[in-house]
Amino acid sequence: MSTPLNSSDDPRHDDRLDAAAADRTTYAAGNPTTKPQDTVVVHDGPARFDQEGVLARERDEFGGMKFGAGFFGWLTATGLSVIVLAILAGAGVAFGLTNQDSIAAAQGNTGTAKTVGLVGGIVLLVILFVAYYCGGYVAGRMARFNGAKQGLAVWIWAIVIIVILALVGWIAGSQYNILAQLNLPRIPVDEGTVTTAGIIAAVAALLAALGGAILGGIAGTRYHRRVDRVGFAVDAGR
Repeated sequence: MSTPLNSSDDPRHDDRLDAAAADRTTYAAGNPTTKPQDTVVVHDGPARFDQEGVLARERDEFGGMKFGAGFFGWLTATGLSVIVLAILAGAGVAFGLTNQDSIAAAQGNTGTAKTVGLVGGIVLLVILFVAYYCGGYVAGRMARFNGAKQGLAVWIWAIVIIVILALVGWIAGSQYNILAQLNLPRIPVDEGTVTTAGIIAAVAALLAALGGAILGGIAGTRYHRRVDRVGFAVDAGR
């Protein structure tokens, strides 16, 4: 019955050691030099990702203006502005916000119309700014990237919807003028008369809505940047 040999007793063991030693040593011009060993790099802890590079690739793939997110942002802005204006309309001429039926009455008192119109215009601009800020925020949160473009998409939706409804009312007749039939609160300005004050008020309203939407879109995407920073952060205790 044979007994197993220890590795040190195996004559082939010495041969393998000699071969390994010979492999690690080369001779050049009679001078022995040690053959460099293969280097294995061992990383301690999780790998560190290039955050900016990852975000840049994601932005290239999923960035840009998203009209779907802009549409829902426009719905948010419109709904909020209608609700707030309807609540403030209860104050009537105190804020200069009236409905369609009381515009003529407010215009009849020329002594207070200018003051009422100025106060109402300021209130309306603030409401539009806040409402479209919220709408831009919703669009920015949904789209994740390019917050300013998402806010612009919200504003473009507002312009497109207003133009479409105005064209429908102009072509089909006053009975299909949806903007007038809604009887929304508004500043007491005669729509049939184009004045310098009316043009300035319209431009100011458009700019207030645009500025609020863009700022809201930027704020909405910043939330995702905070989430990304937490996700890419490497805990030193691991």
